[in-house]
Amino acid sequence: MLGGHLSDEPSSELPHGEPPIRVMAIHALEYCERLFYLEEVEEIREADDRVYAGRKLHEERVPKLDDDSRELRSFEVSSDELGLFGKVDAARVRDGGWIAYEHKKGRCRRTKDKSKTPGVWPSDRLQVAAYAMLLEVQISKPVTEGRVRYHQDNVTVSVPIDQSARADVVAAVARMRALRRSSNRPPVTDNEKLCRRCSLRVVCLPEEERLASQPPQERAKARLFPARREKRTLHITSVPANVSRSNRSLVVEVDGDKKRMPIEQVDSVLLYGGAQITSQAVQMCAWENVSVQWISGGGRVLGTLAPPGRVRQRIRQFEALRDANFCLKLARQTVNAKVQFQLQYLLRGTRGNESARSSITKDIELIKDAITKLNKDGDQETLDRLRGFEGIAAKAYFGSFSALLNERVPESLLMTKRTKHPPRDRLNCLLSFGYSLIFGLVNRSLLAVGLDPAFGYFHQPRSAAPPLVMDVMEIFRTLLWEMPLVGSLNRRQWDEDADFEIRPGHVWLSDEGRKKAIGLFEKRLSESYQHPYTGQSLEYGRMVELEIRLLEKEWTGCPNLFGQLRIR
Repeated sequence: MLGGHLSDEPSSELPHGEPPIRVMAIHALEYCERLFYLEEVEEIREADDRVYAGRKLHEERVPKLDDDSRELRSFEVSSDELGLFGKVDAARVRDGGWIAYEHKKGRCRRTKDKSKTPGVWPSDRLQVAAYAMLLEVQISKPVTEGRVRYHQDNVTVSVPIDQSARADVVAAVARMRALRRSSNRPPVTDNEKLCRRCSLRVVCLPEEERLASQPPQERAKARLFPARREKRTLHITSVPANVSRSNRSLVVEVDGDKKRMPIEQVDSVLLYGGAQITSQAVQMCAWENVSVQWISGGGRVLGTLAPPGRVRQRIRQFEALRDANFCLKLARQTVNAKVQFQLQYLLRGTRGNESARSSITKDIELIKDAITKLNKDGDQETLDRLRGFEGIAAKAYFGSFSALLNERVPESLLMTKRTKHPPRDRLNCLLSFGYSLIFGLVNRSLLAVGLDPAFGYFHQPRSAAPPLVMDVMEIFRTLLWEMPLVGSLNRRQWDEDADFEIRPGHVWLSDEGRKKAIGLFEKRLSESYQHPYTGQSLEYGRMVELEIRLLEKEWTGCPNLFGQLRIR
């Protein structure tokens, strides 16, 4: 090997007390400053198909360290002076001088004239120049050339490591340090084409931000947010049941029957009652950011395996939600959305049924009056006043709930009044279990996005329930559970005996009833609906994530997007 030490670990401290920055971050900075900030400052990284393909390319075509003294491959380099660290794809001696190589899966840049001469993309130029400068430090020899190999074109482009390239790298490092010290995300790029190929478009939501600056009649539909869930949720309801690990798969064993599920196809593992999971499976789920939730037989979420907290995101959340007026604004948006859902569903569910509509006229008027007062600005507005209007609307809504059910529904599945802890009849049991499913979904979605469920804006920390989960789930109760539940009741899909367990003072779902409820909920999450703000048709499962990301935008520079979801 050449002289110089090839460090296994990059230096953790710079003279200025700042940690070094990955060379790959220069590529992100040149591509889009917001991408750099999300990846390197907030440490949000999402691997899409292009990212996986790039990793595979390096694994297959860039072997590990070579013993040949005139060629080095895939090795760590770092410099405290430059403030950078990374892994060089390859370094070779050509014509007596050392050259740093960088491999890229895609196409090269070409001139716009007839010759179409191959060139290097600006971000690739900076990246290979940074590697060349680090290579110089590592081997104590000058490096005056870098080369970028574009595998889709089968072309290698030479990059001179001159004073201009070196100055650009130093300037890029200075810019990255400045952004890292900032508490605010950079604005969305003006170049919309960049967003289409960005792996963090789901986090950034650039189209949704651009829509905010356009009049409603001129808004185009958003297209970049994924419309469907790419993974599935594993509900382990049988007891005894055990989830273990085999290579990169989860193995679910029930009564000796084993089923394998590749970890890449799983977003969450939900363990009901006494279902078990091995520590090896938990460890793999933690590494792959797969949520694990432990849930009681009655549907209560007992605990959640949470990913590491994203500090910058949570600091912004804490700072924003310390403002009482800001919390009041969000609370009004949330209560207004919830009550509007209840009103629209009552009107929709009794349309064409004059008898049912006339029986709930008084309750409909109470809800309309609550909405009017909710939207009336006043100096005396408080969270308690909003809770009062919410309570009035909820009482009227559940007082009219039976009007949504047809005459085929047996009396034992009707509701006399809303009871929660514990539910005292079958319909309240079904409602409570479905709300628990929503609670679990919102809880793990908040954690996946990077927010702290314990710091909310409307509900108060009076119990073990995280306030922000209770806040966000308000706008999904009708949409995700009450509507599909009423439909299933009207279709006589519930067995009043087999699906329930009657106990003194309360009613629980039986094992069969629990499976039926979970199936109904998952079916609902896979159905699609057009979001009224973005104009995009999304699965309801995706809609929850979108609303949470729009909530975060309330305090990251693009407010008034959250809570606009409605039914027609």
